[in-house]
Amino acid sequence: MSFSIAELFAQHSTDKFDLHEQHLNNQMVRVLKTIGYDRHYKKAVGQYLYDQEGTEYLDLLSGFGVFAVGRNHPTIVSALQETLTLELPNLVQLDVSVLSGLLAQEILKTTPENTNKMFFCNSGTEAVEAAIKFARYTTKREKIVFCEHGYHGLTMGALSLNGENIFREGFGPLLPGCSAIPFNDLPALEAALSNNDVAAFIVEPIQGKGVNLPDDNYLPEVQRLCKKYGTLFVADEVQTGLGRTGKFWAIEHWGVEPDMICMAKALSGGFVPVGGVAITQKIMDTVYNRMDRAVVHGSTFSKNNMAMAAGLATLHVLEQEKLVENSAKVGGDIISSLNAMSSQYEFLKEARGKGMMIAIEFQAPKSLTLKAAWAMLEAANKGLFCQMITIPLFKEHHILTQVAGHGMNVVKLLPPLTLTQKDRDHIINSFDKAIADTHQPFGSIWDLGKNLAGHALKGKKGS
Repeated sequence: MSFSIAELFAQHSTDKFDLHEQHLNNQMVRVLKTIGYDRHYKKAVGQYLYDQEGTEYLDLLSGFGVFAVGRNHPTIVSALQETLTLELPNLVQLDVSVLSGLLAQEILKTTPENTNKMFFCNSGTEAVEAAIKFARYTTKREKIVFCEHGYHGLTMGALSLNGENIFREGFGPLLPGCSAIPFNDLPALEAALSNNDVAAFIVEPIQGKGVNLPDDNYLPEVQRLCKKYGTLFVADEVQTGLGRTGKFWAIEHWGVEPDMICMAKALSGGFVPVGGVAITQKIMDTVYNRMDRAVVHGSTFSKNNMAMAAGLATLHVLEQEKLVENSAKVGGDIISSLNAMSSQYEFLKEARGKGMMIAIEFQAPKSLTLKAAWAMLEAANKGLFCQMITIPLFKEHHILTQVAGHGMNVVKLLPPLTLTQKDRDHIINSFDKAIADTHQPFGSIWDLGKNLAGHALKGKKGS
């Protein structure tokens, strides 16, 4: 009897919620059903998802930034199919592979000149774990400094550098020697580094939770202070890298050269998990300083041929289709068009970001009627207003978005870099309609708001 994934998918395509409730995270199923996101997707192409009725959805989440080149890109599919048919030696371990060498070479063409070595792993959180170990061994120091509200992953080392308490709560004790400072605060950074005992300062060039941008002088000064106090400067570009912000690396906006650059997500092409850290020669030579230390840090599946092929194909697509340039142009158009609406709508504070890493922030209104409605939502659960934007965007306009973080009134867009002008127009028109509806205090959208508040209050009582 033959084994067929296509047959399995066809037989069970509508069983996924039952399967997850029985065998996986049933709370995630509850969330999807509560907010009306419980669709049965059948197909995905580029920036679009299709459900079993054939309805098209514009995906502005892209798997948390994984699908920068779009879903099921034919060039990457072809590269993976070809790799599977070649019967290449894979993960010999007591060997080095051609494809990992080629991918390292291509990545390092894009990074600052000071980073000329690569370490590969399977994910962004593994890249951060590697950076922690490399920093400690290179500097012979223990302490790691990170930023409040930063996000660097959920394994224990990376979690120890996570600036959001909701992810850390109950999982301690965490890695010792890790301390948080405010983002974009140079005096706080200098105070943290001034004892000359910090191994590394790790920072997202643009914070993912909330899409918080630094002042123009922040990262250049970070680099100067790190050099002054002998601390390694680590840029976490897991989300911001590979064209997301309209530059290949977000650090290019500020012209800085970190000692390490963590990467993952988009490098996979959306198919095979792959992460990495670009590092300096000094770090490589210090950590791997003798033959008996050649395997002192690694990852079993990290340089597998499928992952390396996916990475090579992704870099090819980014260059050939000029997706970094498209990210800058279309993303900039979206930000400016949304900001042009701020004078029309009391709830809309601003749109911000770079390229296709975009935040739309909402605020308390001034008019009394709207202020009372806002207060009702905030009392139930801080940040609940955003669901009154994201849910109608999904149900009425077939646009998939996300809230940027816990307890904040920020909607975040991380779309594929393949968005067209037609997509841009659809996004702007849909946001315009969704935001306008919230300014009708007795309209149907506020029935949704009351229901959301009710669910939130029940959840609080239950906990």
